[in-house]
Amino acid sequence: MTTIFDLPTPSLLIDRERLESNLSAMAAKARALGVALRPHIKTHKCVEIARRQVELGASGITVSTLYEARVFADHGFDDVIWAFPLVPSRLPEVEKLSRRLRLGVVVDSREAVDLLVESDADVDVWIKVDCGYHRAGVDPRSTFALDLARRLLDRPSIRFAGLLSHSGDAYGVVGDEAAQKIAEAERAQMVDLAERMRGEGVEVEGISVGSTPAMTRAVDLAGVTEARPGNYALFDHTQVILGSCTPADCAATVLASVVSAPPDGTRAVVDAGGLALSKEPSHQAAPHPTAGEIYEDYARSVLSPTLRVVSLSQEHGVLSAGGAVGDKVRILPNHSCLAIACFDECVVVEGDRVVDRWRIHRGR
Repeated sequence: MTTIFDLPTPSLLIDRERLESNLSAMAAKARALGVALRPHIKTHKCVEIARRQVELGASGITVSTLYEARVFADHGFDDVIWAFPLVPSRLPEVEKLSRRLRLGVVVDSREAVDLLVESDADVDVWIKVDCGYHRAGVDPRSTFALDLARRLLDRPSIRFAGLLSHSGDAYGVVGDEAAQKIAEAERAQMVDLAERMRGEGVEVEGISVGSTPAMTRAVDLAGVTEARPGNYALFDHTQVILGSCTPADCAATVLASVVSAPPDGTRAVVDAGGLALSKEPSHQAAPHPTAGEIYEDYARSVLSPTLRVVSLSQEHGVLSAGGAVGDKVRILPNHSCLAIACFDECVVVEGDRVVDRWRIHRGR
C-alpha cells in the first residue's frame, strides 16, 4: 500500500472524501435554488472530477481556455461555455470547435459581435454583464446589451443565448451577510436587465451567474437559469478567510519536504515554491500574511497557529519556524486554482492512503 509518506515532493494531493462532499453539497444547493449547475473546471482541469460533477447533475461545464474546451470535448463533454471575452485571433479555432460540440462564447463589444456574425461559427453567444466586479462586461444600466443582442439576430447560426456575469467582487468581502448582498445584487441586476430587454422584444433565454463565495451564500436565485462556481470543488485558504468554507472542506494540499533548516530554528526551507503554490497573495492582513498555511493536524483539520509559508521563490518556500530536514508538511494553498495549474497530475488520497492519480490538463 502506497501512502503519502512514500511520495516524492512536492506532490499535489486531492482528498477524495472532501472532494465528494464539496461536489455533492453544491449540486444539492443548485437544485434547492432551482438553477442548473455549470461548474467552472479551470479550478481542477481534471476529467475525472468533471465527470463526477456531471454525474451529480451538472448541465455542462465552463472553461477558461480553448485548450480546455478541446481536451474536454475529446473526453466526451459536449456542452461547454468558454467564459472569457472572445479573442479575435482565436476565431478560426472557435469555428472548428463549434462543429464538434455545443459551444458558448462570451462577448461584451461590438467588435467581437461583428466578427462572430461574419464568421462560420455555429455558437451560442452570451453577453457578459458587469454587475460590480469591474473587470469585463457591459454596464447593466445601459442599452448596449440590447444593441449587441439585436446584432446577433442577424445570423441564424449565431444564437443569442443570454446574459452572463461573474460575481468576482464577492472575493473582496468577508462573511455571509456581505457575500449574500453581492449575490443578490448580481441576481437583481441580471434579472432587471433581462426584463428590460424582453420588453424591447429581445428574448433572453439564459441568465448565468456565479462565483464560489457568492454561490455558497446565495439564498435566492429567482429568475436565474444557471450558476457557474468553480473553486468550490477544492476550496483553499482564501475561501477559508472569506468564510465560504472551513479548513475541513479544503480538498487540495501540496505535500512538501523540509530541505534546509538552520540550527537556530528560526526558519526552514521546503521544496514547494512559486511553481508549486503560485505566488497568489493572501487575503489575510498583517501581522500574519501568508504564502500558504500548514496543517498542524490534517485529520482533525487544524491549521498551525505559528507555522506557515512566509515567502516563495521559484522552487523554495520559506517557513516561519524551524524543522528537521526530511520532515514533510501539508500546505493549504492560498488559491487552489493556480496551485493546481502548477502540476501535471494530482495524487488522490483517502486518509494517508494513495488510491489514484488523475491527470491535470494545464496546456494552452
